[in-house]
Amino acid sequence: MHIAATGTALREILKNSPRPCVLVPTMGAFHPGHLSLMHRAREIAGPGGTVVVSIFVNPIQFDRPGDLAAYPRPMESDLAACEAAGVDLTFTPTIDSMYFPDRSVTITESLLSHGLCGAARPGHFDGVCTVVLKLFLLSGCDTAVFGEKDFQQLAVIRRMVRDLDVPVEIVAGPTVRESDGLAMSSRNIRLTPEQRADAPCIRQALVAAARLPSPAEILAAARAAIEASPLTRIDYLSLVDAETLQAVTRLDRPTVLATAVFYGEVRLIDHIAVRPG
Repeated sequence: MHIAATGTALREILKNSPRPCVLVPTMGAFHPGHLSLMHRAREIAGPGGTVVVSIFVNPIQFDRPGDLAAYPRPMESDLAACEAAGVDLTFTPTIDSMYFPDRSVTITESLLSHGLCGAARPGHFDGVCTVVLKLFLLSGCDTAVFGEKDFQQLAVIRRMVRDLDVPVEIVAGPTVRESDGLAMSSRNIRLTPEQRADAPCIRQALVAAARLPSPAEILAAARAAIEASPLTRIDYLSLVDAETLQAVTRLDRPTVLATAVFYGEVRLIDHIAVRPG
């Protein structure tokens, strides 16, 4: 497995690498959900293609300095996981190699990024779009694999690719869950034992509420179930169009029930598809 620490090194290695090139952008701290994306990338690339995994904790997508500082960075074990998953090349740039100190260009999405996580995290998706486009350009990838757990991120990236005619196919990998239903996340390790035992209530609330017949009932039931725990604080709870991410008042199209919930300073996200009525 090759390791590149700069964009120049990445391009040099990939210059003669076999196609297709399949990229898995990550911020590291791997769990089985990340590994499932690497395995999907390997399937797409086939035995003759090239799988690239980027590991970069992107500072411009964090809205809270404490969250950035606390984000886990187990580089040694992450590189070992990439090797075991059959990754051909890992890209591990520094902040200085990714961003000029006087950078002045940012990619902004102006519709899908305003609600859900974007409403409470100003600038977050500008940071996501900017780093992802840079990774596409640096790698020259044919395909990129993203997890469905970050549902809004996936939708925003698809819109960016569509609107800017970026020649990269976006493939979604399904959310991977713990045995009790909690969506796997690098942030889960920051939960206290009591919080971790309680956290599956998020998924349980969404699943139960999604069976109800109207948007108002769905939202009320999900909110009541999550707030029944004294440990939770809801950041948002929304029922949105699955493509545009705009709020819906009728169940007449593919819809998603999405939430972000705080346990102390740890913010967990999850969502569930709601079938049209």
